[in-house]
Amino acid sequence: MLVEAGRTKILCTATITDQTPIWLHSEGGAWLTAEYAMLPGSTHSRKPRERARPDGRSMEISRLIGRALRSIIDLKAMPEVTVWVDCDVLSADGGTRTTAINGAYVAVFDALLSLEERKKIRQWPLRGQLAATSVGICDGTTIVDLEYEEDHAAQVDLNVVRTSDGRVVEVQGSAEGAPFTDEQLQEMLALARTSCDQIVELQKSCLGL
Repeated sequence: MLVEAGRTKILCTATITDQTPIWLHSEGGAWLTAEYAMLPGSTHSRKPRERARPDGRSMEISRLIGRALRSIIDLKAMPEVTVWVDCDVLSADGGTRTTAINGAYVAVFDALLSLEERKKIRQWPLRGQLAATSVGICDGTTIVDLEYEEDHAAQVDLNVVRTSDGRVVEVQGSAEGAPFTDEQLQEMLALARTSCDQIVELQKSCLGL
């Protein structure tokens, strides 16, 4: 699954293996984990390849993607498999973590279809859809889906992950300078809600739903 948001391009894949982590063997069910990485040519200057272990930022985003996806999947309803989600950034121009989540959802949906076709699952395990977007305040104006230059100059940077039925999975945000008000926060969350609703429709179109 190649997902694009402006000049940001990320290849998202979901692979299913017939085993689970050792700590999960006594509990049954499946597991889902995610790995995020920026390829060397994804930024203006070459980013060193993460050979031995990912850097702190990549680990944080990997965990975010995994947490977000696990929030809308019933792992107990699945056989003892692991769903490996890989998000490789081909071109980075802001919003890579949110774009990765949007593409990863489609990749996981597609992978679960293959399990269903092989009659490996008794009931559909996904509980709704998942979408994410970035919101920020630049020069006093609230904007959505920030590109790199906007993100670099933003006074406030907020990442929001939501389910298709309107619930919030995660909000990550901070002021880059002066604090922001409750009213500005609510304005950003409202804009994120509208943006995520539009992304959900794009995901449905991609999946033929």
